[in-house]
Amino acid sequence: MPTTTPGIAEAQYRDLYFYSLYRVLEAGLLALLLFGPVRELVPPPAHPVLAKATSAAYLLASAALLYWGLRQRGLRWQVAVGMLVDVVAGTLAIHALPPAASGIALMLVFNVAATALLLPLRYGLAAGALAGAAMIGEYIWSSLLVRGFDRPLAEPLMFAVSFLSIAMLSYLLGRQIRETQALAERRGGELADLAAINELIIRRMRTGVLLVDGDGEIRLANEAALLAVGDIGRDRHLAQVAPPLAERLREWRRTGQSEDTPLRLGGEQREVLPRFARLLGHGESALVFLDDTSLVSRRAESLTLNTLGRFAASLAHEIRNPLAAINYATQLLQESEDIGEADQRLLQIIHAQCQRTNGIVESVLGLARRERASAEHLDLAQFARRVVDDFRQVLPAESGRIEVTGHPQVPALVDPRHLQQVLTVLLQNALTHGHYPGDPADVTLDIHLAAGRPTMDVRDQGPGIPEELRERLFRPFFTTSEHGTGLGLYIARELCRANEATLEYVNLADGTSCFRIVLPEPRAMLPA
Repeated sequence: MPTTTPGIAEAQYRDLYFYSLYRVLEAGLLALLLFGPVRELVPPPAHPVLAKATSAAYLLASAALLYWGLRQRGLRWQVAVGMLVDVVAGTLAIHALPPAASGIALMLVFNVAATALLLPLRYGLAAGALAGAAMIGEYIWSSLLVRGFDRPLAEPLMFAVSFLSIAMLSYLLGRQIRETQALAERRGGELADLAAINELIIRRMRTGVLLVDGDGEIRLANEAALLAVGDIGRDRHLAQVAPPLAERLREWRRTGQSEDTPLRLGGEQREVLPRFARLLGHGESALVFLDDTSLVSRRAESLTLNTLGRFAASLAHEIRNPLAAINYATQLLQESEDIGEADQRLLQIIHAQCQRTNGIVESVLGLARRERASAEHLDLAQFARRVVDDFRQVLPAESGRIEVTGHPQVPALVDPRHLQQVLTVLLQNALTHGHYPGDPADVTLDIHLAAGRPTMDVRDQGPGIPEELRERLFRPFFTTSEHGTGLGLYIARELCRANEATLEYVNLADGTSCFRIVLPEPRAMLPA
């Protein structure tokens, strides 16, 4: 028997159940003719004992086959045994009740058809041949034993041909039904998969999507929309959840146009730009798309940085060569004895500004290069002490104090050049901004493990960063200093990401804050 899907197998067992009920009906009708009040309306049986015994046995066998079918085990055996019981009972009933022979044979046609419908072709034809052979055999049996037997031979022959024909037709019909059902199940599964994929895509879209009906009720909302408008809860009315958005939707429905100004929604006051579209051509339901303007800003920043990087790479020599010449000429003039103190001060200013301009060029070129990380296994504490020692050599004595604390040995997997550049940015910021006016800077670089991952905390004794500035801390070109470029922390975070590390500004348990670098576990794979 060919392999069937669970849906087709379930349908076949359901057909077998109705087939078993029909068999019980056949046995009940036969018992009614022999034991019921209608026995007076039909001629008496030629063999009363055989007829009653056959009727009783067939009724019991039908009930047993019905119970077997309810257990849904062994479909082929149930159908085969049931067909054998039908043929034997039908043959004996025809022999015992000759006046009802045609009716019993006609009822047996359905049994053959059901067998061919449920089983492969060879079993269906075998059932038809068995029923036809039984009809012919019963005819020969009766003609030899019964005197005056006048039933024509054409009758059993026509029934035999009918049994084979109905077996073939039923098999073809059943095969087409099964193929159609299998195709429907496959199509249904594909549609269910497509629906699940569409739902997943909509749910994971960065653009918020709301489905709002004509009464202003929110019917569907994806994750981005929930982040934008906040938790909907039980109250799903748009006017209650986001009144400005509901007002904008009413205006769009009335005029067909929407403003291009963003809205602030939800508890976090996210800036979103709503767009509207009708779900159906003449329906009242509307799709509301919520574009996060911060994502648009970040995309614009990314494009700006890429363009700036290419531009900086092409003009690097054009800027650095004249800058180096100016710096060199300034140093030569400073060595001259003919320059007075006032002019020496001006030369110092020129030299300092050349150094600052060169730092800006180096920062912008760092964005353009985007070098891959070459991770190495190193001792984080030893590496941190070496970086701090190198940093102290170029640090004026009055700038402040830097101390390395924490675990003496912490293995890590990181690009040492990238990590040194990140630490240089953080230490320089801490020395510059991490102290109160008039007090010397006191910076601590703490090395430890957090959740099994190497961690470095850069802490100072300053007033900290205001809450309203923290979300913009790592954005490019954001700075609070008139001498800064706003690229230091951005480049530091990008270098950390290249090493599968994180750089965050976190609050500590003692109420202070720090910049925290969390590196990957040393057992992790080297970054690509």
